[in-house]
Amino acid sequence: TVNQNIPLLGGSLFVETGLQRLDLFSDKTLSYKSTPVVIGYSQNLFGYNRLKWNKKIEPARYSQARKSYVETLELVAAQAALKFFQLATAQSNLYSAQVNYATADTLFTYAKGRYEIGTITENEMLQLEINYLSEQTNRMNARIETDDCIQNLRSFLGITDHVEILAIISEKVPAFIVSPEEALHLAQQNSPDIESYYQQQMQGESAVAQAKASRGLKADLYVEFGLTQTHSVLSNAYRHPLDQQLVSLGIRIPLLDWGVGKGTVEVAKSNLEKIKIERGQAQTDFDANVIKMVKQFNLQADKVALAQKTAMRAARRHEVAYRLYLLGKSTVLDLNAAIAEKDSSQRSYISELQRFWSLYFGLRSMTGWDFEKNNPLQALKETFE
Repeated sequence: TVNQNIPLLGGSLFVETGLQRLDLFSDKTLSYKSTPVVIGYSQNLFGYNRLKWNKKIEPARYSQARKSYVETLELVAAQAALKFFQLATAQSNLYSAQVNYATADTLFTYAKGRYEIGTITENEMLQLEINYLSEQTNRMNARIETDDCIQNLRSFLGITDHVEILAIISEKVPAFIVSPEEALHLAQQNSPDIESYYQQQMQGESAVAQAKASRGLKADLYVEFGLTQTHSVLSNAYRHPLDQQLVSLGIRIPLLDWGVGKGTVEVAKSNLEKIKIERGQAQTDFDANVIKMVKQFNLQADKVALAQKTAMRAARRHEVAYRLYLLGKSTVLDLNAAIAEKDSSQRSYISELQRFWSLYFGLRSMTGWDFEKNNPLQALKETFE
């Protein structure tokens, strides 16, 4: 038997052939019944057309799956970038801790000599000793944090060998501006979320159609025609076949369902209305998130540049404060403030860099577009070809 569904009508067209053998053991006779070819069609006339609705829903489900695959690739890249910058931050903190420890060691040694000749107070010397001890702790903590970040990145990348990883940060970021209107258009075209909203509404409409079809009159149509023959000899069963025709129409009418059918329809309609409202709200939130991300991205390159400049100035101020303290023209409090500002501004710079790349991959995953090259993402092109 070969079947072919007809989605437009909701029926099924079939072609079949067959051979049957009948043995009567009582009188030891046998006969063969052949059906060389039979063509038929069956359909539920007033029922739920599952084929029709599947034809609407399945393409949306398939399209969503392909777009989700592309989105997932970009989210994986974003996660890799996040772990990279976590390591970069940890290694930067370790470097700062090592520099600060060396500085604190030098200043504490210097302070002990000055204290012995009475040029600094005991309070100042104790403060420098506290700094020295604190920097020892900071250096150990920074080493542990760096080792953890290296292990996390190795695990994420699938690197099984015990190798050291050094995160080298590029000071340059891609320079381009994204149009909010263009990003919104691309997101609506390529985001799997949009396909998901559409699919949910189609499923709700399908449920309403199914609920309506489950109540009231039901009729089943079955039609077939073909050739058949019966004979006691197998070869003769295929000679001079006779016409075979069959038409069947079955009707079912529920006499009383106590309002169950009507209630099922009302529940389905209520669920569909809820889906439409939620889809509208989700669409509004989605559009707002796209616009917000574009605005943040367009400002992020400038924020990176400002953070970099701030880090450079803070490093310079630390050098000046260190020299002034050695010359006795500054206090230990001023020096501590300069050290804290130097470390904080460096962390902020790396954080702004990480934020840039997070927005970069976020836009790519949401829109399916490479704005730097002004092309569709390669994975998106491949999945649709």
